[in-house]
Amino acid sequence: MNFGALPERLAHVRAEIARRQAARGWAHPVTLVAVTKGFGLDAVEAALAAGLTDLGENRVQEALEKIDTPIGRRATWHLIGHLQRNKAKHVPGRFALVHSLDSLALAVELDKRAAAQAEGARVRVLLQVNVAGEAQKSGCPPGEAPALARRIATLPHLALEGLMTIAPFTEDAEVQRRTFRGLTSLRDALKEDGLWLATLSMGMSADYAIAVEEGATVIRLGTVLFGPRATGGAGEAGEEAGAEAEQGKGRTEERT
Repeated sequence: MNFGALPERLAHVRAEIARRQAARGWAHPVTLVAVTKGFGLDAVEAALAAGLTDLGENRVQEALEKIDTPIGRRATWHLIGHLQRNKAKHVPGRFALVHSLDSLALAVELDKRAAAQAEGARVRVLLQVNVAGEAQKSGCPPGEAPALARRIATLPHLALEGLMTIAPFTEDAEVQRRTFRGLTSLRDALKEDGLWLATLSMGMSADYAIAVEEGATVIRLGTVLFGPRATGGAGEAGEEAGAEAEQGKGRTEERT
C-alpha cells in the first residue's frame, strides 16, 4: 500500500491534539500509538519514517509476525486487543505496554509469565474498564475496578500504570464524552484513595479529539493515519461487524 499521505495526516492529528488540549487547559504530553492491525510491514516502516515509534496491534499472532523482524524490532509495541490467558506467554520481552488487562486471572497468569523472564523484569499494564457497560465489550465493570486495580498493583512482576477504555460505537459525541469522562473520574477517585495511575488510554480514530479534551494521555489511531483497511475484502465496515466476537467479546480496535 501507499502511505504517502501519512506525514500530512499525522500533522493534522497533532494539530488537533494541540487545539483540543488548549481548549480544555491540558498541558500533559499525549502518546500516539499507531495501530498497524490489518496492514503489513510497509505500514510499520512508514510509521517509523514519520517518527511514530509506538505501534499497536490487536492480535498477538499478527503482532509477533511484525515484532520478530528487523523492522519490527525498531518499534515500541503495544498490545491493545483482548489478551487470552494462553497467549500471555508471548507478552514479556515483546510488548512494552499491555492496554487490555481485564481480570485478576489474566493478571496472575501474566505475572507468572513475567517471573519466568530475566530477574527483575516487569510487564507494564493498563486495566481495561468497560465504562459504558456494553455487554459485547471486554473490560471490568467500573464498580469492580478499584479493588481489582489495588490487587493487580501488588503483583511483583506487573507494573500497573493506568486505565484504558473504549467508547461506544456511535456518532453521539455526548455518549463518547461521558465514557471518557467516566474513566478520568475513576482515575481521580483512585488517586484520592492513594493509588496514582497516570496513564489514560482512550480515544481512537473516530473519537480521539473528544478523548483528548477529557484528559487522554494515550490515543490509539489506525485508519486516520494509514487510511481504510480492507481485510479479506470486507473493508472497515465489515471489520466492525465481524471482529466483535474475537475481541472479547469486545470491540477494542476495529475502528481505530
